[in-house]
Amino acid sequence: MFHINDNFTKIPQSYLFSDIAKRVAAYTQAHPEQSIIRLGIGDVTRPLAPAVVEAMKKACDEMGREETFRGYGPEQGYDFLRQAIVQNDYHARGIDISADEIFVSDGAKSDTGNIGDIFSRDNVVAVCDPVYPVYVDTNAMAGRAGNLNVEGRWDRLVYMPCTAENGFAPAIPQKRADMIYLCFPNNPTGASITYEGLQQWVDYARENGSVILFDSAYEAFITEDIPHSIFEIEGAKQCAIEFRSFSKTAGFTGTRCGYTVVPKELTCGGVSLHALWNRRQTTKFNGVPYIVQRGAEAVYSPEGQKQIRETIAYYLHNAKVIREGLAEAGFTVYGGINAPYIWLKTPDGMTSWEFFDALMEKAGVVGTPGSGFGPSGEGYFRLTAFGSLENSIKAIERIQNAVRN
Repeated sequence: MFHINDNFTKIPQSYLFSDIAKRVAAYTQAHPEQSIIRLGIGDVTRPLAPAVVEAMKKACDEMGREETFRGYGPEQGYDFLRQAIVQNDYHARGIDISADEIFVSDGAKSDTGNIGDIFSRDNVVAVCDPVYPVYVDTNAMAGRAGNLNVEGRWDRLVYMPCTAENGFAPAIPQKRADMIYLCFPNNPTGASITYEGLQQWVDYARENGSVILFDSAYEAFITEDIPHSIFEIEGAKQCAIEFRSFSKTAGFTGTRCGYTVVPKELTCGGVSLHALWNRRQTTKFNGVPYIVQRGAEAVYSPEGQKQIRETIAYYLHNAKVIREGLAEAGFTVYGGINAPYIWLKTPDGMTSWEFFDALMEKAGVVGTPGSGFGPSGEGYFRLTAFGSLENSIKAIERIQNAVRN
């Protein structure tokens, strides 16, 4: 009889956002009169920038003509997009990254999960707590996490608590870690990291022979003087891989495009991780569609940059409305300045799921329970700024009214 990967049987059989969807569906069926404002899952609502749409239309026309039709593209991404990424995201910030160190993909979620293919099952993995669930679940699927205990912790993972006491910035772990996942600006807490703070992580990784897996999906929302890329930090090219996405930056959640930077200087025992990732991608991935990559290229055009900055400003304004409105209602609130996420302390000792139910029942507002992001997320709650301004204002008014009553 065939065998399965029994690591899949160890993980919870439903994803966090699937659980939320089921609860909302049940509530909506029982209370059809109540309109629901969804500020939970981090999906965007603003349309693609006009410059992106025009570029994709033009690319569609090219695909309909024999002389300009394209079949399989390079698995690493078309050179026109890789060059645009390098010039705008790296060289413009004084960072020495070459185009052939860029791997275009269908999103940071895929790459942060798939990157484990090139690492040993025996590696010790460190994750922030709370954490984006994909980092944990994909390592559990690969067998690196061990077993899930009654406290909701995996016994082989190194958890790095991110709490109000440490400003939601993880401390260097006491136990050595081989693979370290960092996400800044952070999902779910909205916290950021300083140049000095990130330098400590790079120094630790180089001293201990570790690799940092740095998720920079929200760097476009940065408003303060903090790192946009880990490669702004001295020595990072010898110890880090960076993941980026057009999903939140340019509204590509449904269009799917992102990229990963694997420096050629990054090696393990003389073996190039760049070469390993290239081998993985050429075997398992056929590349992002030409039409989508032309759309992503247009993000970097003068018109595209202007248009996406307007959209990002829109979401950041939503974040300000939510953050300030919650504070006015008496909540303890974090984030929402360099990130589209607002992280709040649940009131009166309520658990995350208790607050989820109360908020939905009393205000018709849906967010994400902090406990879904890890044990240290218990007692917290995440709201996102990706809704419409109208709904963001309405949600805060409902929450404030519920608190008063």
